[in-house]
Formats: sequence, structure tokens, C-alpha cells
Amino acid sequence: MTKVFGDYDQAGLDGEYDNRTKVPESMDMLQSFAAQSAELRDVMPAQLGVSFGPDGEEVLDIFPAPAGTAGPAPIQVFIHGGYWKMMTKDEFSYVARAFTPRGCATVVVNYGLIPAVDMDELVRQCRAAMAWTYRNADTFGGDRERIFVSGHSAGGHLVAMMMATDWPEFDGRSPTLPNNLIKGGCGISGLYDLEPIRLCFLNDDLKLSQAAADRNSPLQLTPGGPGRLLLTLGGDEGPEYLRQSEDLAAAWRRHGIDVEVVVLDGQNHFTIVEQLGDPAAELSRLILEQMGQ
Repeated sequence: MTKVFGDYDQAGLDGEYDNRTKVPESMDMLQSFAAQSAELRDVMPAQLGVSFGPDGEEVLDIFPAPAGTAGPAPIQVFIHGGYWKMMTKDEFSYVARAFTPRGCATVVVNYGLIPAVDMDELVRQCRAAMAWTYRNADTFGGDRERIFVSGHSAGGHLVAMMMATDWPEFDGRSPTLPNNLIKGGCGISGLYDLEPIRLCFLNDDLKLSQAAADRNSPLQLTPGGPGRLLLTLGGDEGPEYLRQSEDLAAAWRRHGIDVEVVVLDGQNHFTIVEQLGDPAAELSRLILEQMGQ
């Protein structure tokens, strides 16, 4: 068979990134995420559908720290996955269960999906959400000096893109955003090299050009600030997901960034992010520890 990427032929490469086939119960799990999230929005105080930009999809949900939390609360911003073309913030409200009860403010970001927007605009929208969070932290009791970001799958890619941002350049205004806007990030089963994405079945929908894949691959970018990066993935996810994390870790360590790769044994692409429904779960504890919580 003709190799299309590394040692993979087309069928092999497609199989590495076909998570729904690898995890037959994935649709049930996604429906459970949506149901858990709807339940949480009914019981946890929140500011829902807050606009951070002109596009109708540029909205976010804020779950402030519990009443009585001392001082401004550290902020955990969560960016959802869905291979940049599906899902919304509404399926992932449940992640606030990991952070908000521990004295954090949780922000869950929505963004426009491909093909309604292209990859460059999608990344810009997420950067705009981070900038909005920094500027408006005090309106929901958050500490703009303690902003952290996590994201799952395509959201993991977006975490790294946020950490590769030159914030003063992105801002273009005075006063500018600080280079160290993000104090730490956690990519969960993330995608940091878009070349195999461009070459596999996913590109039928994404329509990534070589140039777009290059400029949106964190593996090829320089981190914009000194924040610590945690790269987590499930032990059952397959070799390409492990390579994605290990290659980014090696590249960014050469830039002096503190990067740790953590493989969670027995977890697949969906069970790993399900852990954020429980503050005592391993993934939740890793992120809370990064936040000093």
C-alpha cells in the first residue's frame, strides 16, 4: 500500500483519527455529556451566552466561583472539541463540576465551526474569547492574573494555539494584553500537527490547504509566553495521538517551556474528558494542581 504519512497508508491513517469507530459507545457518551451539562446549567449559577465578538457563535458561558470564595478566583477556560466542525459549548458545561466547587471560575467557550468559518477565523475567535476573559475577569469575580486554559481533542489543538499567541500583537491596542496572559494550559487528547489531518478523511470537510495546516500547527509555532503546558491523553487512544503530544512536548521544550506528557491508563478519547465531571478524577486533579487549587 502507498504510504501517505509516516508509515501509514490511507486506511491506516484514517483509522488512527476515526475516534467514533474506535469507541463504539461514543455517541451515547456525547449524549450523556449534553444531558449532564443541561442539568448543571439548571442548578449552578451562571452567566450564559455572553457575547465576546460580532459573530453570533462568539459566545461563552461563565460559572463564577461559589459565593464566599475569598478574593478574585483563578479562571479555567475550557475549549470544546469536535474536529473543528461539530459540537458546541452546550455539551460541555459539565466540566464546571471539576473546577467551580474548588473555588475557580469556569469559562466555557463557543466558536464558529468549519465550514461556516475557516481554521484561521476559528482560531481568531478563540483568541478573542481569551482576550475578553482577561479584560472582563473582574465582572465575574475572576483573577485576570491567574487564567488557565484546557481543551479536548480539537480543543487541545486550540489550547496550544492560544499558548502560541503573541498577545500584544493580537491586541493591537493600548493597553496591550500581556505576553503571559495564560499561566498554564492542558491539552486533552490534542492535535498539534495538522499535516496528518490534512491528509486523512477529515479534510474532506475541513478543506485545509498545506499553508493553512502549517500556520495552524502548534508543532511549527513558537510559544508566546512562559506558561506551563500539560499534555494528557488516554492510554487506549492509539500511537498517533501519543506521537502528537510527544512531538509537541519535544519541540516546545527546546523553547524553554515546561511541558509534561501524562498518559492516563485505561482511558479512551471520550472517557478521558468525561473525568472533568468529577473534581476527584485524575485529570481534574492534574489541572487543579496546575492552578494551585
